[in-house]
Amino acid sequence: MIRRPWLDMGVVSMNVPHYIPVMLNCAGRRCVVVGGGIIAERKAGALLASSAETIVISPSLTPYLMSCYEKGQLHWINREYREGDLSGAFLAYAATNSSQVNEAVVAEAESRGMPVNDTGDGARGNFITPASIRRGGLIVAVSTSGAGPTVSRRLCEEVDALIGEHYETYIDFLSEIRVRIKEQVLDRGRRQLLFKALAEMDILTEIREGRFQPWSEEKLAAWIDAYQEE
Repeated sequence: MIRRPWLDMGVVSMNVPHYIPVMLNCAGRRCVVVGGGIIAERKAGALLASSAETIVISPSLTPYLMSCYEKGQLHWINREYREGDLSGAFLAYAATNSSQVNEAVVAEAESRGMPVNDTGDGARGNFITPASIRRGGLIVAVSTSGAGPTVSRRLCEEVDALIGEHYETYIDFLSEIRVRIKEQVLDRGRRQLLFKALAEMDILTEIREGRFQPWSEEKLAAWIDAYQEE
């Protein structure tokens, strides 16, 4: 019997949305944060880290956000939110301390068909932000579908302790070698076989035991040639 995990939902509470996990590439995209407090700071910080074109709309900013503005890292609209402020945006965060303003931001975003998160009431927007940990290219996200953000953060801490620091080196290695394979191997079928072989290599154990050495161009070329000869 073929198992279809996307159908194995069990008993789902009607009060809990069935969210679909996604990873958004916001680099270079216009993203708007309405609000200038601590919560808005967290959202804007994540957008800045993703290289998004970050716009913050608020009559005041936290010291960190002000520092980012003074460094030219974000655009600040120094006033209260107005309808139409989301024009051209890719996504938005409603992060003020006013439920009425947040509701208006959500309404505009949804009328434009764009993702929006209400930080005060996640159920009012159409996406929520999970707790997450990052180790280089590795991202692990945990969500309780909005039921318990504190639980999500605690689970992230447990996963982080389980993963350890070695995965960052491992994921960086995989990413680099995959790029090199794409550059050097033109045949798509051969590339897929190399990707599979790469994933099956026990590089992680070498890293954990301190035996791992980054691959040189010569070692990569020799590995590709040897594998093609098998």
